[in-house]
Amino acid sequence: MHRCLELAAKGAGYVAPNPMVGAVLVHNDAIIGEGWHQQYGQAHAEVNCINDAIANGNAQLLSSATIYVSLEPCAHFGKTPPCADLIIKHKIPNVVVGCRDPFPEVDGKGIEKLQSAGIDVTIGILEVDAKKLNKRFFTFHKQHRPYIVLKWAVTADGFIGDPSKRLLISNEYSNRLVHRWRSEEAAILVGTNTALKDDPALTNRLWSGPSPTRLIIDRQLQLPKTLQVFDGAVPTIIFNTIKIEEANNLLYVKLEENPSLLPQLLQSCYKAGIQSILVEGGAQLLQSFINEKKWYEARIINSSIKAGSGIAAPILENAILQDQLEMTGDTINIYKPQL
Repeated sequence: MHRCLELAAKGAGYVAPNPMVGAVLVHNDAIIGEGWHQQYGQAHAEVNCINDAIANGNAQLLSSATIYVSLEPCAHFGKTPPCADLIIKHKIPNVVVGCRDPFPEVDGKGIEKLQSAGIDVTIGILEVDAKKLNKRFFTFHKQHRPYIVLKWAVTADGFIGDPSKRLLISNEYSNRLVHRWRSEEAAILVGTNTALKDDPALTNRLWSGPSPTRLIIDRQLQLPKTLQVFDGAVPTIIFNTIKIEEANNLLYVKLEENPSLLPQLLQSCYKAGIQSILVEGGAQLLQSFINEKKWYEARIINSSIKAGSGIAAPILENAILQDQLEMTGDTINIYKPQL
């Protein structure tokens, strides 16, 4: 199962809104096939695993093998046929599952189908790790909202920006890591001031993998169309209180004028199937997510440089340090909310 999870992680950034899944076929304590879900809309982990075993000349061993899968095999027709049916077809007698799939079209139905076919199913192996790997998928289907990751870089004297110019805080290594983070999330969100002052592209340029959908808050549609976020390079959603419109890879979503747009914004993202959001700024937007307790992770890049003055960093409250990374001079602290 550890190997299943290693394989599953290879699909990060490529399989959403599907979950990351890995599969391993074992015969007499020897691995005879491996696979993972590599691309949304393409073959699932179990299919790739079984095909790998057959390609390795192990087809005759399937009927006496055990297949380990990090997530319950699907039982419905989606982009691909049900994996449970494939396992039954090849008469694999034993299935070991990391955790159940919370997606309503599956959620126990795959396990039930396998058991009804006389297959021995073991459930809950490394279950905590399996759920953690797909925390975005589980949050989306269990809590009906996107998984929110907050991110900002802060100087040694507590500032995240300069109101008069763009302030470069994190180093080139941390920047590359940020682009990896972007590749792992479905969407990236910034507020009006960040879009205007920094003119960010919000694309993934320093790491392999797709760029996230860009989410921009522009209540009164004041942002000039010359900004990079309006270049149509990737799907972009502009949340505003004025109009609904779609053209040139830009979608304008109208929200009701309220002191906080977050509940409406998150509900709109959920309806659009956006499972995770990386919130990159600015300070006011980040603080809103903190104050309204609508976050699951906070990743803070601490630099050794000093700014002297500028925009104060958000105040993270009720947080527990979960991990810490050193990035050649930058220290990255990763927090989770305190229950």
